[in-house]
Amino acid sequence: MTTTVSFTVDSAHGPRPVSVEYERTGAGEPLVLLHGIGHHHQAWDPVTRILAAEREVIALDLPGFGASPGLPDGVPYTLEAVVPVLGALFEALGLDRPHVAGNSLGGLFALELGRTGLVRSVTALSPAGFWNEPERRYAFMTLRAMRRAALALPEPAIERLSRSAAGRTALTSTIYARPGRRSPEAVVAETLALRGATGFHQTLAAGGSVSFTDDVKGIPVTVAWGTRDRILLRRQGIRAKHVIPEARLVRLPGCGHVPMNDDPALVARVILDTSRGGDGAPLHRPARVAAPQDA
Repeated sequence: MTTTVSFTVDSAHGPRPVSVEYERTGAGEPLVLLHGIGHHHQAWDPVTRILAAEREVIALDLPGFGASPGLPDGVPYTLEAVVPVLGALFEALGLDRPHVAGNSLGGLFALELGRTGLVRSVTALSPAGFWNEPERRYAFMTLRAMRRAALALPEPAIERLSRSAAGRTALTSTIYARPGRRSPEAVVAETLALRGATGFHQTLAAGGSVSFTDDVKGIPVTVAWGTRDRILLRRQGIRAKHVIPEARLVRLPGCGHVPMNDDPALVARVILDTSRGGDGAPLHRPARVAAPQDA
């Protein structure tokens, strides 16, 4: 069951209310899950049960995505503005430096939360922000094409396509390496979430100049990349390792851009391994560096 939390943030027009939909389950140290652009918190469903055996899991719809309303006027969809909103959300939920895992856009947010000291460990799955300019243009072009396709398809057509493995492949093969594994209901829901994402265009516009260039120090950080990522190419993981030298760089064999569905057990293990070192001290084991052909 999802729940709504409301809180106030500063804006160019003074204090403004923000509401966020989230789902909270499990017990243990808190772990916040952040999805990618155009997605919703249900992207994490394949791993939530595994994670909840060891962590209190808070999976949320980012503002302007899923069931969460957009940001109020005066609060842009920039990295510098959204991360303080997430900090205010943590405070509203009573979370003191939770662990965080994020995918794509959520991975970028997770790393910035780590850089600013708001979390105790970071797992970033194919995070945005480590592209060169041609790679960024390619990723944005792909995302816009996905959005146009979602907008063009009537809901009955989406439902009809989702009933077959071939149809689910047509709808979701850009983000999943194994789209046939996704349930018909999940494919319909996430296609509709992409279509209804009120923050989509503003987030893309804000992301045009984003590049993550600062180290994340003092906490455990893992950057993991699917070997079959078709949106953010896996060589970007090597760049992430150069920017964050103490990070652990992990390959996710056979996984696409949203790896939680492709290999739930592996993704959950990577997140839990990172959070087990998340007492605020850096990991003391050497970070694994993927070879360029593997990254």
